[in-house]
Amino acid sequence: MKLTFLVAAALAAPLVILAADKPGDVCAVTDSAVLEINGTKLSLADLEHKDPSLLFSARSTYYEAQRKAIDAFVDQYLLEQQAKTEGLTVAQLLEKHVNSTIAKDPSEEALHVYYEGVDTNQPYEAVRGQIVEALRQRRIAKAKAAYIQSLHNKAEIAVLLAAPRAQISLKDVDFRGPQNAQVTLVEYADYECPYCQQAQPALNKLEEAFKGKIAFVYKDMPLPMHAHAQKAAEASRCAEAQGKYWEYHDMLYANKQLDVPSLKTAARQLKLDEGKFDTCLDSGATVSSIKASSDEATALGVQGTPTIFINGRYYNGALTYDKLQAAVEEELRKTAEPSAQIAKR
Repeated sequence: MKLTFLVAAALAAPLVILAADKPGDVCAVTDSAVLEINGTKLSLADLEHKDPSLLFSARSTYYEAQRKAIDAFVDQYLLEQQAKTEGLTVAQLLEKHVNSTIAKDPSEEALHVYYEGVDTNQPYEAVRGQIVEALRQRRIAKAKAAYIQSLHNKAEIAVLLAAPRAQISLKDVDFRGPQNAQVTLVEYADYECPYCQQAQPALNKLEEAFKGKIAFVYKDMPLPMHAHAQKAAEASRCAEAQGKYWEYHDMLYANKQLDVPSLKTAARQLKLDEGKFDTCLDSGATVSSIKASSDEATALGVQGTPTIFINGRYYNGALTYDKLQAAVEEELRKTAEPSAQIAKR
């Protein structure tokens, strides 16, 4: 029989973000006054009404800490329940299903190979025991993780802790996909960023898998350590002025040629008006829009690229297809909930 385990929303932060009634509304925050100025009491809702991104970074950090605590609690809970079912202590359960499954010590040849990769001046004989123990603990950790995952697979777990959602402006942006899609994915990225380039195939696959259900928005965050990123971002917006934004975006990710002459060559290949494009790029006509996008990212606490928001939920790190697919599927299940909306201001 499957275990149904619900993590109560009471574990969530006391400041609860309520749903917006419709796209464009600023979400309210249920909290009491936190500030008084000349007799006027102000709440966090008042502060966030002026700047919806004001506390998003802090809430995201707190949410991640809560999730780690909840995940650890779930693991321990499942172990305790399984131990009870088998009439064992947790320690006995782990000995039976984890420790006893570990293979014998590695061969001397394998230990020597491991030793060669260790930064030490001590002879092999002096550290052999430490190497054996280190490998054993690594194997135990992997076996324990696999066993706990097997317990997860047999349980029904619903984490009810609500994730914070960013208020991201979608005014005057170029959508790839339907503007009224059930899921909107906003990416803050840099054309020269190797991690953004690595993530692009996963995004392409996501677009194909959820065609008609997902819309993509690309927001520029050129990083200062990338010499060509700023001009590449400007060039993409110059192409946007001629109605070829996504075609140009795709070309930059495909050919990875980002110096100014190559940016202009790409425009020729898309048959953009040569004079208008060159004037736009050389004059820096789109600099202000790039800066606005970067400033917005900074206000949200974005510290690197690529950073993705799916219906306002924050994702970064290794953005694999499986991770993104799971996030999109979760949002599709929630599309009837108004809390899944992000403001289109």
